[in-house]
Amino acid sequence: MFLAILAAAAPVATAAPVGAVTVPPTAVPTGPSWGSEHLAVLYLIQILFIISVIGLIALMSIQTTKTEGLSGSIGGRMESAYRGRLGMEQQLARATTGFAVAFMFLAILNFVITR
Repeated sequence: MFLAILAAAAPVATAAPVGAVTVPPTAVPTGPSWGSEHLAVLYLIQILFIISVIGLIALMSIQTTKTEGLSGSIGGRMESAYRGRLGMEQQLARATTGFAVAFMFLAILNFVITR
């Protein structure tokens, strides 16, 4: 009984109203992308992208914040007076910048290839 009521209430397909805009089927790009035709290149870019993501996360978690250094100098930590980590902090900042640029470049390249 309940199924008969649902079947009777099912919408009926009708023609589009006059003046309705329809999208032609050729407007949607179909077919294989460049990346699906060149799987080795696609996989290489995706592997490099994952490596850059993991490296960027690791480098950002290793770095000290600017406020951490300030609180250490106010609190009187001895290691902040020596400035021995300045070279290491600069190297980490440069590596982080390199990984961030690689991340952005590979993200855009991955989008263009799989489009």
